[in-house]
Amino acid sequence: MYLNVHSQYSLRYGTMSIEKLIKEATSRGVTQMVLTDINNSTGIMEFMRACNKSGIKPIGGVEFRRNKQLLYIGVAKDKEGMKELNDFLTEHNLEQKELPDKVKPFKNAVVIYPYAGDNVTEPLGENEYLGIRYDELHSLHGKEINHIKDKLLALQPVFVADRLEYRLHEYLRGVDLNTLLTMIGPEDKCSSTDIFLPAGELEARFSKYTFILDNTRKLMDSCRMNYAEGKVHLNRKTFTGSKNDDKALLEKLAMGGLIYRYGKNNKEALKKVENELKVINDLGYCAYFLITWDIIRYSMSKGYYHVGRGSGANSAVAFCLRITDVDPLELDLYFERFLNAQRTSPPDFDIDYSWDEREDVQDYIFKRYGKDHTALLGTMSTFKDRSIIREIGKVMGLPKAEIEGFTDPAKATENRNNPTFEKINAIYEMMKEMPNQRSIHAGGVLISEEPITYYTALDLPPKGMPTVQWDMYEAEVIGYDKYDILSQRGIGHIKEAVRLVEENQQYKIDIHQVKTFMNDANLNNKLKSGNSIGCFYIESPAMRQLLTKLGCENYLTLVAASSIIRPGVAQSGMMKAYIQNFHKPDAVEYLHPVMKEQLEDTFGVMVYQEDVIKICIHYAGMDGTDADILRRGMSGKYRSKIEFNKLVEKFHEGAKALGRPQAITAEVWRQVFSFAGYSFSKAHSASFAVESYQSLHLKTYYPREFMVAVLNNYGGFYTRWLYVHELQKAGAKVHLPCVNVSTSGVSIKGNDAYLGLIGVQGLENRFIELIPDEVKRNGAFIDLEDFVKRTGMGLEQVIILIRVGALRFTGKSKKTLLWEVHMMLGGKVKPVNHAELFHLESKHYMLPELINTKLEDAYHELELLGFPLSLSMFDLLKTPYRGDVCTDNLIQYVGQTVKMVGLYVCEKTVHTKNNKKMWFGTFLDADGNFFDTTHFPNSTPTYPFRGKGCYLILGKVVEDFGFPSVEVIRFAKLPIVHNPVMD
Repeated sequence: MYLNVHSQYSLRYGTMSIEKLIKEATSRGVTQMVLTDINNSTGIMEFMRACNKSGIKPIGGVEFRRNKQLLYIGVAKDKEGMKELNDFLTEHNLEQKELPDKVKPFKNAVVIYPYAGDNVTEPLGENEYLGIRYDELHSLHGKEINHIKDKLLALQPVFVADRLEYRLHEYLRGVDLNTLLTMIGPEDKCSSTDIFLPAGELEARFSKYTFILDNTRKLMDSCRMNYAEGKVHLNRKTFTGSKNDDKALLEKLAMGGLIYRYGKNNKEALKKVENELKVINDLGYCAYFLITWDIIRYSMSKGYYHVGRGSGANSAVAFCLRITDVDPLELDLYFERFLNAQRTSPPDFDIDYSWDEREDVQDYIFKRYGKDHTALLGTMSTFKDRSIIREIGKVMGLPKAEIEGFTDPAKATENRNNPTFEKINAIYEMMKEMPNQRSIHAGGVLISEEPITYYTALDLPPKGMPTVQWDMYEAEVIGYDKYDILSQRGIGHIKEAVRLVEENQQYKIDIHQVKTFMNDANLNNKLKSGNSIGCFYIESPAMRQLLTKLGCENYLTLVAASSIIRPGVAQSGMMKAYIQNFHKPDAVEYLHPVMKEQLEDTFGVMVYQEDVIKICIHYAGMDGTDADILRRGMSGKYRSKIEFNKLVEKFHEGAKALGRPQAITAEVWRQVFSFAGYSFSKAHSASFAVESYQSLHLKTYYPREFMVAVLNNYGGFYTRWLYVHELQKAGAKVHLPCVNVSTSGVSIKGNDAYLGLIGVQGLENRFIELIPDEVKRNGAFIDLEDFVKRTGMGLEQVIILIRVGALRFTGKSKKTLLWEVHMMLGGKVKPVNHAELFHLESKHYMLPELINTKLEDAYHELELLGFPLSLSMFDLLKTPYRGDVCTDNLIQYVGQTVKMVGLYVCEKTVHTKNNKKMWFGTFLDADGNFFDTTHFPNSTPTYPFRGKGCYLILGKVVEDFGFPSVEVIRFAKLPIVHNPVMD
């Protein structure tokens, strides 16, 4: 009898999860109810599954609100009715138009308007009703209601479980409205009586109007959510329109690709492809592969570069279809990791594109497969961060200082007995993990056989493409396999570098000749020395250190490095063990013969997710299904770790049954467990390594164009100035921005590189585009006056360009130009940008010679670019001292205490086992070479980092597998010369 029930998916309003909702309803004897979350259908499918398990009849619906006002409630009679409600909500979401006061009658859904006395001015349609609350029944007294008697329904909203949750509801409303608890009015929240009533009480409240109960019961009895139960596959079922044709086309494409990838006589590859094709067809995934191939075909026809990674790279068929460039035969990747008959979850391909091309690929998918059948995948963010304490504190009206004190871990003991903190914490404990807001998945796309609105309404997030109202976990349970169309800047680096080389050197690179790159000694020497700034995934200080320690000089070692650099592996100690074993493979002591058998290629260390799966199967006797659950638990693809934790017991029991020694089992499990949530699949690492080699090829042979591409794709791990430094090291003459030469981004011609206008701080976006467009249309600017007239720029914007040196083409000093522009624009009269009938020369005044110094220029650049170009940061130091030791000969001082001067590049904070902070620093010496520092907890509070600049460093030189670094003893930022501009 409950037509208006809400879950937590009524965001920042409802308080009960679907699970709790069912539990509360069951305890009250409820046999059927309608889930009507506010302006969404996120929970409908989950609600139906839970109800069916609990013996409650589920009915789907939506409560429609405009701002705070309840307009009407939609109740679906069946699956078609749910689609009508979702279509109605979707139309208004996607077209961004307000919900109307009344709706056109639905065919398979009913609309319940809230009863408000005399609000019935015209006859109600067949599927239109009035909902009346028990506390409104008095308004019927003495009125003629025969004309609406058959249309009245019992309306008992449910938002909370009890009075305690009602208080939580009030806090949620405060957070949602960003207001104080005391400022929340009745119109902002539900009633404290909006709960499930004790069994029989609702009927008792309507006892004088039993016909209302009869109407309600009759309506609910007529509803049937006729969705298929059990595991269903909702993806588009065919690519060609026929399953047989799909099978034939996939075979044809795979065999054609087999010749392209492996030649005509590779029997091993042929056998693998044939076996995979059988599994793909038997499991019904031909269309999934063909649609992915179609996406790749389109993007390649547009000249887009892609990287296919993830477990899909385990497939030889995917390799032959050019979905991925990772050869599974070369790396001994097994297809079963991607797709097998026992697999409990759908596979997916991860396809990466350049950040500026991904949207066009998505647009193609929507147009190719239809807007009714295509949508982006959503996500559901939850209240899980301690920052929610700040929100609760604000709702309570606490001062900022007090709120900050409650979030400070150092004050945990002090806060423990604070009554206010106890209250906040109690609310926080109830609120955490509750859904907070819907958002958009990083790249998931759904392509459905049926219209998607059978299963969800669609949102229109800022991205501008229809998005489902549930996340990947729900999609999987419902029966959707997603396509991951992702973006990354590393691909943008590669794409633009290839284009720049073609423009600047008239040479077209085939960047897909990866196997040639892997055998190039020059590239491998760069790997070995860690000379990889700008290269995808291998440029961070930690990765460059690892490459050096391993002496990495081949693809397979790089694949391993891409996995062991992950936090879980490093923290477990397995990264160190791998490096040691790598250098002394004959000295490796395997925990058990099974470990030697399965892990000899990785020197006894579990490096990949696949290694963990192999150990669980062969050491502990687990089956493939359990191994798959373990893999998914490790990669964080479950909402909780419950399934993952269940495997602990199975693992130990299985190992015991096989007679494994308990102590060894404990250590094996420790290694397995340390991978949870961190390690890569081997296919992932291999995909990353392929892209790293492509970047490395460009950096090695076309370093100037490559570094320009890195800068124009917004860099990578480091800040912008470091890539400018690398561009200079590569032999380019880097020029300040110039309005006659610069484009929005960095440009290069020959060895001359001009910084772009986009890097000038404070310059408005419209002028960043307007200036190069004006030069292109009407030629170079002649002088300052010509520039001002043609661009229409105001005084402040012109001053920025003068100070950064962008008007130096005039041949005049900055000070002269500043004087002239103030004379020209200081009167606030803005020049009009139009063709002049007669050009009148401006009056010119004789000025004294105004000279700029390099020091002044450097300070201007520091302010407007974020780094100086006219001078280096070392040139700005008050002291001429540059340290006793430089990076090139640091290895000669191992064990000794040295003094160095270093330009700050970056720092990384880590926590020790005792939860103390320590730091790792990266610096450049005066020669422009990198060196690294370690700052232990006993020294860092006394000698902290103080931002960018140069530091005097006293420390002990240590060496780890041939990589030298400095353990800091003392540490101080060096002062720079006075800014003459400030005089």
